[in-house]
Amino acid sequence: MPGESYRGPLPSLTPQEVQLQMALERDVKILAQEIGERNYLNPANLEASADFLETEFLGCGYQVQRQAYQVHDQTFENLAVEIKGNVRPDEIIVIGGHYDSVGGCPGANDNGSGAAAVLELARLFASKKPARTLRFVEFVNEEPPFAMTENMGSLVYARYCKQSQDNIVGMLSLETMGYYSEELGSQRFPFPLGNFYPSTGNYIAFVTHLKSASLVRQIVGSFRSHTQFPCEGAAVPGLVTGISYSDHWSFWEQGYPAVMVTDTAMFRYPYYHAWNDTPEQVNYEYLARVVAGLERVIEELVS
Repeated sequence: MPGESYRGPLPSLTPQEVQLQMALERDVKILAQEIGERNYLNPANLEASADFLETEFLGCGYQVQRQAYQVHDQTFENLAVEIKGNVRPDEIIVIGGHYDSVGGCPGANDNGSGAAAVLELARLFASKKPARTLRFVEFVNEEPPFAMTENMGSLVYARYCKQSQDNIVGMLSLETMGYYSEELGSQRFPFPLGNFYPSTGNYIAFVTHLKSASLVRQIVGSFRSHTQFPCEGAAVPGLVTGISYSDHWSFWEQGYPAVMVTDTAMFRYPYYHAWNDTPEQVNYEYLARVVAGLERVIEELVS
């Protein structure tokens, strides 16, 4: 990976980052605390989540596309908004994350943090005029029993894009992004990555398969060049455990380059898929630093 991961004391948050921290905390609490568990077992909560996200997108001035599809007798919806590129509109960057939670789990970090990050990034870009087309998408049904099946929301969306011949040149999947620890040994890895990466879980990770190596190198290089926050990057075979465990997988399946942005979930987060994945487990200050860095990364991707 280009550049070096930031080391040393973190700078004070800027006033804009303070506002971002508060907004992220508000969004996560609405999804995971006010609404709570949201999945096919709790369809009313899933619908309430979609309504909340749509209302927030509309408040930023976006037109919202609700992509509905049926699974048995239930209707599920992806939500997408778009800023058309003013120079190369046929080249598309997708920023997405899933808003559902696994059964028995309020899903504050997995994936309230990612869904909130998508929403806040959409707010940050609402008045910008990118050269490339930029899409923000909130996916449904990332969690079991839909994960890696034809009813996974992001796969439904990615297949639609492929059928429409959309030229997606990069996709970022924002997945479980809000837990950080300064304790040695707080970070674990699937074999053999433990030989190459830090064992203190205080960084954000950018991971992908080998076919998307150039994209992850571009993203990591960009993040490291302007963001004083630790980050690590990896392009490894897709068979490595956990590498494919989110919505980026759906875009891989359609031949699109895609990268997961994550705190590494099960390899760090002690409350992964548990009843106590609650809002107080999320480090909103660190999450705000990451999202602010992603804003700058995305600006470069769409310029």
